[in-house]
Parts: sequence; C-alpha cells; structure tokens
Amino acid sequence: MRVSQLFTKTSKNAPADEVAKNAQLLTRAGYIYKVMAGVYAYTPLGLRVIENIKRIVREEMNAIGGQELIMTSLQPKEVWESTTRWSDDVVDVWFKTKLKDGTDIGLAWSHEEAIMTMMKQYVNSYKDLPINVYQFQTKLRNELRAKSGIMRGREFVMKDMYSLSTDAEQHEIFYQTTIEAYKRIYDRLGIGNDTYVTFASGGAFTKFSHEFQTICDAGEDIIYVNREKGIAVNEEVLNQETLDTLGVTRDELVETKSAEVGNIFNFGTEKSEQMGVHYTDENGAQVPVFLGSYGVGITRVMGVIAEKLSDDKGLVWPKEVAPFTVYLVSIGEAAAQQADELYETLKNKGIEVLYDDRDERPGAKFADAELLGIPYRITVSERNMANEKYEFTPRETGVSEVLTHTELLDKLG
Repeated sequence: MRVSQLFTKTSKNAPADEVAKNAQLLTRAGYIYKVMAGVYAYTPLGLRVIENIKRIVREEMNAIGGQELIMTSLQPKEVWESTTRWSDDVVDVWFKTKLKDGTDIGLAWSHEEAIMTMMKQYVNSYKDLPINVYQFQTKLRNELRAKSGIMRGREFVMKDMYSLSTDAEQHEIFYQTTIEAYKRIYDRLGIGNDTYVTFASGGAFTKFSHEFQTICDAGEDIIYVNREKGIAVNEEVLNQETLDTLGVTRDELVETKSAEVGNIFNFGTEKSEQMGVHYTDENGAQVPVFLGSYGVGITRVMGVIAEKLSDDKGLVWPKEVAPFTVYLVSIGEAAAQQADELYETLKNKGIEVLYDDRDERPGAKFADAELLGIPYRITVSERNMANEKYEFTPRETGVSEVLTHTELLDKLG
C-alpha cells in the first residue's frame, strides 16, 4: 500500500470529544472514525489490525479443536424467554425491535441460547460430544456508559466460543485448555505480562467467572493482584471466602486499575435443563449437556494495546498486530527510484509495506511513521544512495542504524 493511495489522513490534533487515549490516537492516525458515542467505523488501516488480532485468536482456537461458524444477530424472543434472559431486569443491554408483522426480536448481545437451540439438531448421543464452536461477530449492547473509546462500545467485534460437554470432568479439561490458549493469545498480542486470570462475578451469565484483566490506567475495573503468585481478584468478589479459596491474604494483594480483555463462564447444565438440550448416555439415559462460554473482545483488546503500547509520539504496534511490518520513506527526488525498487523487493518477499511516497517534507513523514506505530521504518535518502545503504529504525526503540541491502533483508527475516 502507498500512503498516497490511502483516503485517510493523519491529524496533529485529537478530537475534542474524545477523552480516552486509545480513541485519540487511533482517530488521529486514521485507524477509526467515530459515528457516535460507543460506535466506530474501522478504516482499511484499522481493519488490518482487527484481522491480525482475529488471525491470532483463530489460530489458537483452532489449535484446541474449535470449529468456526457464524450465528445470526437477529434473535427470536422465545428462545431467550426460556432462560429468563429476555427480561430487561435480567439483561439490561438488549437492543430490541419488531419485524413488520409485529414479532419481537432482539439484536444479539451474546449467543449461548442461540447455540443451544441450534445444537438440539446435532447432539443426540454421548458420541456427539464434546463440541467446541466459535465465531467472530459484531455484538450490540445498549451500554449506559460509552466513554472509553473502543474499549467499551455499543457495537464491537467479539470472539465468542461455546463448549458442549458430557459432564463436569470433560468440561473442566477443555476449560483449563482454553485458559492456556488465552494466555498464549495475550502473549502474542504483546500484553501477556500484564494480563491476569481474574476471579470475578458472572453478572448476567453465571454466579462466578474468570476474567482476563489487563493492568491499564484507562480501565474501568479495579482488581487486586499478587504478581509473584499470578493471582488476581476483581473487587466485586473480594471477600474472605474468595481469599480463602485462592490461598492469599488481603495484605498480599495490590489494588490496580484494569481493562477486561476476555472472560470464560461455566454454565454447567442450567441452560440445557431450561432449554431441553439432552444427549443419550452409554446406558440409554437422557442427560443434560454441560455448557461453557468463552469470550475475547477483539476491538476492545485493540484499544487496550493502543492505550498500553504507545508513547508521546503515537502508537507502537506489536509486530503480529501491526497493519504493516515496514513503513518505507523516500526522501528526495533522486531517492524515489531506489525506494520504488526496494518497495517491490520487499513486497515480493512477502513483507507487508506501507510506502510513504508523498511529496512531503521529511519531518512530516517521520512524524506520521511514529504516529501510525508500524514496527520498522526504512528511510531511503540521497545521502545513503551512493553506498546503497538504508536507514533502519525500529519504532519501539527509535534507534537508527545504517544497513546494506543484504543486512536490511536479514533484519526483516
């Protein structure tokens, strides 16, 4: 991609109505466009980041046996009434509407009931289990507060996975496997060192759950952490019973702000009993299916990365997440041909390059490179042309070195 072809433009000034750093930086850099509070469009740059996050999550979900599907956003009222979660007193974030014939429908905020309804058609015997399915879908939630940029949206992309097992033992094996997969995801996203499996309330899902909370000043949650033991507790369930269960004392825990980037829920057999989802066991008996639910906020984690991995110059994307690997800068008319040739060489080697081919002063190009946060900047200038060398600058360190063509390609792998 050439910068001259992008319809988006960078901006020196943050939007006046945005208070969250992630929204300010992502808007200034041209990754997102605000439609209204809690609702954002994602530009080609933003979409590339989302797709990279999805790729990481997809790889880890497939590795533990997940099967990808896509469910519908339109949800029949009757399905959710069977579990009481159609009621606004139980779930207060529904967007509800009606079909032209007057039929009540909801716009999906989650999909447990929808998945269970579908699985009635496919689960008959214990031989059909376990089943683990997941999707990437735009969720709609009528949040009262939406002031944290893309970290809390009324419309957002989520990975939600659902496991159907024969019993608690089979479920627990997959539950723990998923926890380990989630840890790998957050490591690959560059926030693993500050992300904790956190004991929490299940809210409208279950009595208790495990959240994945990332320490973040812009987060809306308060957790209590023991870094040495790798233990974290959400303040909403911080009591003596919880402390005893985890084997820690209150004095061992440090209070900190955090952002929820994932969660897992153990529903047990409650949903299947309510909805009549059973299987026939080895003895011919009808047994309710054991359900688990597992979420990763795709756009939310994008916002958390923007909050944490940024500096006073702009974004600093991890290599696996960044929209491009290289930001190629051409300085001076005489360097243009050499930059063009390098651009083609890098593309042919499968290296994703954003080429700043604009007729702009060097300072403006360098400022945009820093704001956009792409891992490596390569500068082709008249000064280094005679020696066929290039200036190579990692975004994370900002320390430049001059490399030959061979050395440069070795650096990029």
